[in-house]
Amino acid sequence: MWTFLIEGGPFMVPMVLTSIVGLAFMIERALALRWPRVIPPDLVQGLEQCDSPDELERLRGACQHSPSALGRLASTAIEHLSWSKTDNVSALETQARREGVQLERGLVILETIVGVAPLLGLVGTIHGLIRLFGGLGNPGQADNARLAAGIAIAFNTTLMGLLIAIPTLVMWSYFRKKVETMTVELEALLDAFLRRQYRPHRKN
Repeated sequence: MWTFLIEGGPFMVPMVLTSIVGLAFMIERALALRWPRVIPPDLVQGLEQCDSPDELERLRGACQHSPSALGRLASTAIEHLSWSKTDNVSALETQARREGVQLERGLVILETIVGVAPLLGLVGTIHGLIRLFGGLGNPGQADNARLAAGIAIAFNTTLMGLLIAIPTLVMWSYFRKKVETMTVELEALLDAFLRRQYRPHRKN
């Protein structure tokens, strides 16, 4: 492995750094996007059972002690129950956009790595080929075996770029889909909560 990296030339350095950054963000997003951390089951149960002032106060306390997207959204909805339903929904949508940005934090880095890693590999390959063909005029450099070996080494960076980009693309797609699923679930939970709180006899 070390020989593979050394033979790849100077462009292997930024590619290795790119792979480290990508791996760090994958681990961070995997921990941050755990379902119980974003949508805690106890808050889901509290939202579904909240149908009285006492339960509303208990839910408010639970939300304040739960640093989660659902907790913050539910707190926003509870704080604005004195407003009309339309205004409450508007305030909730604003907070939901903030939460969406937090859920997607770091995904743009993974998306960038998906595009940059193969390009770095291609540049590294071109750089290696330029060096290889530039030395063909020197005595002893033009034999076929040495030429073939040089071309193979030049393609090390292309391979490295693909090895970085492919798993990063898979994880980026997975996280994007997970964020989308969580967003839909949060919307459904908060919509059902507001429907129960704003009964037909209340002012909308």
